[in-house]
Amino acid sequence: MAEQTGQAPKKRTSKAKKKRRMSGMTWFYVAFFSIVIAIVCAIIGYVFIIMNGERLLAEHGNKLEFGEASIIYDMNDNEIARLYDINENREIAEADEIPKLLLDAFVATEDQRFYEHSGLDFWAIGRALVKDVIARKAVEGASTITQQLAKNVFLSADKTLFRKATEASIAVALEQKLTKPEILTMYLNRIFFGSRVHGIKAAADYYFDKDLDQLELWEMATLAAMPKAPNRYNPVNHPKDSKARRAVVLKLMYDQGYITEAEMEKAKEVEYKAPANQAQKRVEKYPAFIDTIIDEAIEVTNKSEEELRVGGYHIYTTLNPIAQKVMEEQFNNDNNFDESVDEQKSQAAMVIIDHRTGEIQALSGGRDYVKKGLNRINSKRQPGSAFKPISVYGPALETGNYFPWSNLKNDQKCFGNYCPRDRWGAVPVSMTQAVKDSRNLTAVWLLNQIGVKRGAEFSKKLGMELPQEDYNLSLALGGLTTGVTPLQMATAYSIIANGGQTVDPHTIRMIKGRNNYKYEYKAPEVKQIISKETAWYLTEMMLAVVEKGGTGVRAAIDRPVAGKTGTTQHGIPNYTGNGIRDAWFVGYTAEWSAAVWMGYDDSDKDHLLKNNSSQAASLFSKIMGPAIKNVKKSSFKKPQVVKEVEVIAPSAVKNFQLEFDPVELKVVLSWDPHPGENITFKVYRKEEGEQNFSHFGDSTSNTIWDTSVFGGKKYTYYVVAYDAENNLESAQSEKLFIAVTDDQWENPDIPMEEFPTLPPTDPIETDPGVDDGEGSTEPPVETEVPTETPTNTEPPPIDEGEVFEELPVEGN
Repeated sequence: MAEQTGQAPKKRTSKAKKKRRMSGMTWFYVAFFSIVIAIVCAIIGYVFIIMNGERLLAEHGNKLEFGEASIIYDMNDNEIARLYDINENREIAEADEIPKLLLDAFVATEDQRFYEHSGLDFWAIGRALVKDVIARKAVEGASTITQQLAKNVFLSADKTLFRKATEASIAVALEQKLTKPEILTMYLNRIFFGSRVHGIKAAADYYFDKDLDQLELWEMATLAAMPKAPNRYNPVNHPKDSKARRAVVLKLMYDQGYITEAEMEKAKEVEYKAPANQAQKRVEKYPAFIDTIIDEAIEVTNKSEEELRVGGYHIYTTLNPIAQKVMEEQFNNDNNFDESVDEQKSQAAMVIIDHRTGEIQALSGGRDYVKKGLNRINSKRQPGSAFKPISVYGPALETGNYFPWSNLKNDQKCFGNYCPRDRWGAVPVSMTQAVKDSRNLTAVWLLNQIGVKRGAEFSKKLGMELPQEDYNLSLALGGLTTGVTPLQMATAYSIIANGGQTVDPHTIRMIKGRNNYKYEYKAPEVKQIISKETAWYLTEMMLAVVEKGGTGVRAAIDRPVAGKTGTTQHGIPNYTGNGIRDAWFVGYTAEWSAAVWMGYDDSDKDHLLKNNSSQAASLFSKIMGPAIKNVKKSSFKKPQVVKEVEVIAPSAVKNFQLEFDPVELKVVLSWDPHPGENITFKVYRKEEGEQNFSHFGDSTSNTIWDTSVFGGKKYTYYVVAYDAENNLESAQSEKLFIAVTDDQWENPDIPMEEFPTLPPTDPIETDPGVDDGEGSTEPPVETEVPTETPTNTEPPPIDEGEVFEELPVEGN
């Protein structure tokens, strides 16, 4: 047993030693040959990269391939623009023209080891791989400046493994052929800086109106910030993002010792301001529409702007050249706009949509659009009364409890601390008349009846989801926290015009590219989001807005137009002067819908509109009339089953009389009691020297008096009976006039003489419009009456896109 016991350990020791010896040798040889193979493969791969790059350079020589131009076509497939061709804004800078600090800015930002590597930065590649593995996705790139140059100069924008390998080959070959300064200079002359600008020299000129040697540190950093995302970090279109990215560039420059901390902090704080002559540096057709097309193309193709520009794509759009040309001409006509006191022009935006297809026919982002770089069809503004059909009348009709002929209260009252006012009396009025006159009290009363939540939900259905802060009664008058855009308003009205069915606005029909690439627009499934009856009733009521006596009469063209005006007060604290901040007209025919906004980008007491929304309505007419001329006329589609009421207009007022009261110095008007029920009497007056009658007042009895008369004047009156429930008026009464001499005014004992009666006028003339001499009618003046807000605190200064509840009160 001792023998056996002594032998067992020897055998285990022998086996254990043998096992450890084999394991060590195996791993040694595996590691050794793996390293050798890896080194050989790396050498072979690197030699292949060099040889392939040299071959490509020899094959192409000095030929610079910037890519194939992408072409944009209008609705008729006619070319309207090239996104990338010989007309691009490009200037070549020589190496000695580029300041060293500008070179440092790009090296610090794009390729910190530029002066150390030979085209490929293996340290950066390794670091990027580690971060990608940790994040389990691509989070960091490792392309050197030389690689980016290879891609921009010699290669297409296709993202493939073969292209990346080719890019590396060319990068290494370029490093063998060119010096570092030559590579850096060539790179800066080729990269894209947004706004159709290529090359550092052109970028300095376009964004700062300076030569390269005049650039300041903050300007250099701004330019160095752009190659990462030229569209996002463009200081014209996105000044906040540009400034934030500039700060990152400056921090990199500071960390690498190119600038001091003081220089960094100073350069970070500068605010960008576009040079005054920037508009003249880029003259092109339809710039706002082209920019909208590019934005949509980026979204639907998931490609960058640069890829779209150099990819040789053919982009077929919805642009209607006739409509767009008319719009451009009218936006270039200064007579259509308020004259400003300084260089800040009054602005406007407009978009036209074919609501039958969703195709955008024409749009304008503003006057001098290129100069501002701000597409105002996407800028949020306060809609005023143009929001009433969306926030009040539409949702009220949807309940099934209200109709265009429904009688609505018009009482002067407060709703808690909210006390809206307008120029109309307290007489009940039909919904149609309330829309036609744009009555404020009626709108607020009705929203209170149906509930604010119902109004907000209806707005959401039409594409405008409102924040909780807007859930209050000022919603009835378009008092929104951040406002809505012209494109949103045009879309909402398009849904109404389309019988309550969804509309998807778009500018692109199709995109074709290399390798059989094709994108074709497919409309989303059509949904009935509001009832056909509601859409029809809204159309009926808004047709009255553009008829004689309505606030939108100047929008009339040679086919039926339904629409709504809107204005907002200036809302400037401690300023009691007149002026309008926003003016709107949103309307539609049976074929097209359009929204017009007018105002200043930055409103203050010196930058307010002097005219009401009739100016916006007039611009609508001037553009829509000729733009839609060649479009076949159709008609609004009336639902098969829709409730209607047949009524007869009330009879005319009889025995109309005037009498002067010398004691109270007033004119007393009276007439016989009317046989109809729920009749209101509208009184119209014309003072001597005036050409047209104006609405003087309303009465529910058979008398009314005028205390606003004066000696030495003659006044003419007539009365019509009005059925508010059915929105019908009688023929005019006889016209009577009365006068008081100065002596009679000062000596009431002098008897009044009898004055003759004028013959009645045909009922068609009952609306008291003001003839402008050209066959159109001036709408009633839009009354802007300040209201109390739900809180009694004074609002802070108002910025663009911010409004307080007292702001939008108006009577257009």
